[in-house]
Amino acid sequence: MREFLESECDLHDDGVVAAIDDVPLWSAPFGLKLLQSVRLARNLHILDVGSGTGFPIVELSQRLGPTCRAYGVDPWSEAVRRLRHKLRTWQIDNVVVTEAVAEALPFRSATFDLVVSNNGTNNVENEERAFQEIARVAKPGAQLLFTCNLPATMHEFYDLFDALLAARGLSRARERMKQHVLAKRKPLDWTRAQVERVGFEIVEVSLDSFALRFSDGSAMLRHSLIRLAFIQSWRNLLDESDVGDVFDALEEELNARAGREGEISLTVPWACFDCRKAR
Repeated sequence: MREFLESECDLHDDGVVAAIDDVPLWSAPFGLKLLQSVRLARNLHILDVGSGTGFPIVELSQRLGPTCRAYGVDPWSEAVRRLRHKLRTWQIDNVVVTEAVAEALPFRSATFDLVVSNNGTNNVENEERAFQEIARVAKPGAQLLFTCNLPATMHEFYDLFDALLAARGLSRARERMKQHVLAKRKPLDWTRAQVERVGFEIVEVSLDSFALRFSDGSAMLRHSLIRLAFIQSWRNLLDESDVGDVFDALEEELNARAGREGEISLTVPWACFDCRKAR
């Protein structure tokens, strides 16, 4: 039963992008907190770093109204096209979307009153550089509001995966997994230090978590979120000759756990940072 390895979702397929929810369940818990924490005002210039298919920039632009001007940046060209389609469909004319990376924002310094990112800053290639760029384009006194999931994300899965790799003597794959987690989910103290280093004062860090629940491992490995965002990175941890056998064993172990515990439950801890740019 390896069909999920061959059916991963292609981020460059327009049909796949069109099927993604406006606010996927993965993003919703983070996004609701972000919307609750935004300082609403008129005449704001807003930047959404990692605007994806449109959340939160579409929602914020409408809540803040026509006196505000919003800009979204994302390197995902298919998502940018879908977001532009949404803006045309809903006749939203106070949003501009640019295909760009967070490490090289195409804006003048001190441009924005509000910078937001919903689980986007921890998915860039160079997070340190991204925070430097955010600080550059933020006005003195600007609000920076971003969410990120934390290193213990889905630890139930990663602990099981690591034990399976250890039992098979796949030490290189275990090390790759550690580096993969660190690259995508930085420790809270690391993020605090980066934000303060580039000139932001941290007003509040809110912590929360939710659980992704599946009836068993087979359901989990075939879920669209897992295929879209995780399967390929897990596959890349392994030498190609090991992929099939390891994933067969992984599915079997997950199903055995579900049989013992009644389900697969994966914890996703996350943080919301509310910051102000020094004046």
